[in-house]
Amino acid sequence: MLKMSFIISGPPAVGKTTVAEALAERFGLRVYGGGDALKELAAKRGYTPKGRDWWDTAQGMRFLAERAANPEYDKEVDKMLIAELERGGVVVTSYSLPWITDLGVKIWLRGSLEKRAKRMVERDKISYEEALTIVKKRDEENRNLYLKIYGIKFGEDLSVFDLIVNTDILSRDAVVEIVATFVKQFV
Repeated sequence: MLKMSFIISGPPAVGKTTVAEALAERFGLRVYGGGDALKELAAKRGYTPKGRDWWDTAQGMRFLAERAANPEYDKEVDKMLIAELERGGVVVTSYSLPWITDLGVKIWLRGSLEKRAKRMVERDKISYEEALTIVKKRDEENRNLYLKIYGIKFGEDLSVFDLIVNTDILSRDAVVEIVATFVKQFV
């Protein structure tokens, strides 16, 4: 029997990876994220993506500039993510998938700009001002990218989601528990 798949989406620094990893551990699922697929794509194109901070290296930034110039990169990443959903038994983190596929149970994590910047401060050990600038920039880039590629108004039409959780008012553990309680009915 094919195991159900799940998509965790939401803006940057809202807790997608944290929730995905907790669900995977709790329910024996795999985790596969857009960043994982993007690194695989970079490797296919001759790059050597190593480590979480690779994106911040000269090589990582060069690849991201290539990606920005070619929307086919993101479409290829989405095809890779969809293939994982079809295999089943996976928690995928993705910005765009909830709007472009009917596969999987879709969960949106919502969070304010300020709270997400605070999470980034704790996670990345950077200043609040720097985190706020990064989150604002990534929000705008995501909105523009997915509008251009798919006509998606990222973060606006949430009708495609099966569960929406406001992470601002909950602890990390509470968010995980709420999502896990919901997911439990499918696994």
